[in-house]
Amino acid sequence: MERSEGGAVGFKKRIRRRHGMSEFEAEVKKAEKELEQSLMPLVPEENLDDEFLGDIKMQAQEYGQKLSDVAGRAKAFAEEKAAWAGEKFKELQNKDPKELVEDAKEFARRKPGQTILISAAVGLVLGFLLKGRK
Repeated sequence: MERSEGGAVGFKKRIRRRHGMSEFEAEVKKAEKELEQSLMPLVPEENLDDEFLGDIKMQAQEYGQKLSDVAGRAKAFAEEKAAWAGEKFKELQNKDPKELVEDAKEFARRKPGQTILISAAVGLVLGFLLKGRK
């Protein structure tokens, strides 16, 4: 009953049937057309605003400077912590193993909660490492 279909909907269906398109294909075509229209520049490229480009360039320079500052602070922090770890390692090398055990026992007496947390963390790390080996 092609003739009984009226209005815009009926017209679109008749056009689709005539051109051999399914409703899905017609919707895909429609979406493609809308996408193409949305991708077209609103202002011709030769009329782009220099002020807008200047703002973008300035923002890029600011972000670059911030990134450089953060990288410098991260490097300084890493160097500081590496120096501290090196000092602690030298201290441990100079100590007798019995002294290390006594220091650990003293620490556990002074800070039992922290000792338990450290032990649990070490256990988790070792568990993950050993589980990963299988």
